[in-house]
Amino acid sequence: MQSYSEFLDLSVGFPQEGFDVIDDELYFQDLNLMEMIETYGTPLRFTYLPMVSKKIQQAKILFQTAILKNNYRGDYKYCYCTKSSHFRHIVEEALKNNIHLETSSAFDMPMIEALEKKGVLTKDTTIICNGFKTYQYKQYIIDMLHDGYTNIIPVLDNKEEFNLFDDEVDIDTPCNLGIRIAAEEQPDSQFYTSRLGVRMEDIIDFYNNKIVHNPNFRVKLLHFFINSGITDSPYYWNELEKYVTLYCKFKKINPDLDTLDIGGGMPFKDSLVFDFDYEYMVNEIVKRIKEICAIHDVMEPDIITEFGKYTVAEASGILYKVLGRKQQNDRERWLMLDGSFITNLPDVWALNQKYILLPINNWDAEYERVNLGGITCDGQDYYNQEAHMNSVFMPKTRKVQYLGFFHTGAYQEVLSGYGGIHHCLLPSPKHVLIRRNRDESFNFEVFGEEQNSKQVLKILGY
Repeated sequence: MQSYSEFLDLSVGFPQEGFDVIDDELYFQDLNLMEMIETYGTPLRFTYLPMVSKKIQQAKILFQTAILKNNYRGDYKYCYCTKSSHFRHIVEEALKNNIHLETSSAFDMPMIEALEKKGVLTKDTTIICNGFKTYQYKQYIIDMLHDGYTNIIPVLDNKEEFNLFDDEVDIDTPCNLGIRIAAEEQPDSQFYTSRLGVRMEDIIDFYNNKIVHNPNFRVKLLHFFINSGITDSPYYWNELEKYVTLYCKFKKINPDLDTLDIGGGMPFKDSLVFDFDYEYMVNEIVKRIKEICAIHDVMEPDIITEFGKYTVAEASGILYKVLGRKQQNDRERWLMLDGSFITNLPDVWALNQKYILLPINNWDAEYERVNLGGITCDGQDYYNQEAHMNSVFMPKTRKVQYLGFFHTGAYQEVLSGYGGIHHCLLPSPKHVLIRRNRDESFNFEVFGEEQNSKQVLKILGY
C-alpha cells in the first residue's frame, strides 16, 4: 500500500509552490506547522502577511506587462476590496504596495481616516466607494470630501443617490463620480440582472438629464462587476465587450470619463489541481479593451481592479486536531475535528467552497478515504467528497493527527463574526500573525486569543 505522500504525488503532483514536506511534517511558506501547533495549540487560525504583498505585486506585474505588450495607452490602478478582510494587519500590509482602496459600507470611512492619521495612506489615495449608500455612508463620504480627500469617488448605485450628494457637496473642485452598471447575470442564474447598479440603458440619459450641467460633479469612472468572476468563458467576454462598448459611447459625450473599473473576481488557488492562466487572462482583458476602443475611435481608459479574495485568500489557513475517529457504517469513516466548518469556515457550509486540505503530520502512513466532521450538533457541519467534488483522503493511523485548510483568508473571519457568538457557542480560535524579519526569520504575534466563556456570556447578557 502506498504512503499518503506517494499517493498525493501520483494523483496531483506534490510538493507544490508554498508547500513542502520535511521529516514527515508539512511546511507552508517555509513555516513548520507542527512547531506552530506545539506552541499555540489548535484550532489555530494563522495569517502569513508577506503573501498579501506577493499577490499584489504579481497582479501589478501582470497588468504592466500586458499594457506594454499591447501598447495600451491607459494606466492601471490596483484597489484592495476591503470587505474581503477589514483587519488592520491586512489593510496595512496591502497599503505597503502603493495601492488604493475600494469600500462597501459606512464604517469603512472612519477606518480610512484612522489609517490616514497613522500615516499609512494619504488624502490623495484613491477611494472607490461602492455599495448602496445609507445616509450615514453618504455623510461620511461628504465630510471626507470637505476634509480634503481629493480622490474619493462615490460610485452611484442608483439614480436617487445623486440627489443625496447634490444637496450637500460644496467644494472648490468638482467631485468625481462613478456609475455602476447593473450587470446581466449568467444565463443559469435565477436573476436576469444584478440588484446593484444603474440599468445599462439608463446611464447616458441619466447623465444628460441630471449631471452634465451641474458644475459640482463630473463622471470620471464607469464600474461593472461580473458575479461569476474573471473567467475564460463566452459569458465573461460577451459581458466585457458590452460594458467597454458602453464606455466608448459614454466617453464621446462625456470627455471627463477616463477610467473603467472592471471590479474583482480574480480567482485564488482553492485546490491542488487549480489551473488558471493569470498571464493569458490579464493580457486578453487588456487586449480586448484596446481593440473595442479602437473600433469606436476612443482613447483607452485607465483600468482599475478591485481584487479582494485574490489579495488575501492565500495568506491564511486554519489548523485542526482530530479528536476522534468514528466508523459509522461499512462505508463512512469520520474524523471528528476540534472545531467547526460552520463557525470557522462558513463558505464551506454556505457555498460548498473548496479549500486546499492537507495533513500536517503522518505523511509516511497509508491513506484512506474519510469524511471530516465539525463538533457542532448541526447535520451540515461536515466536509466530504459529495459536497466538495473531490474525495477526501487522510493518513490511516491511530496516532494523533493534525490537518489544515489553506488559502482561507478571504471573508471567513468576517462572516464568522470575529469576537461574537457562534453556533453551539464554539469559541473563536486563537489567531496568529506571521511576518518576516529583515534576516528572513519569522516574527509571530498573537492577534487574538481563543475566546473564553466570560466573553461569550457577556455578549449573551449573563
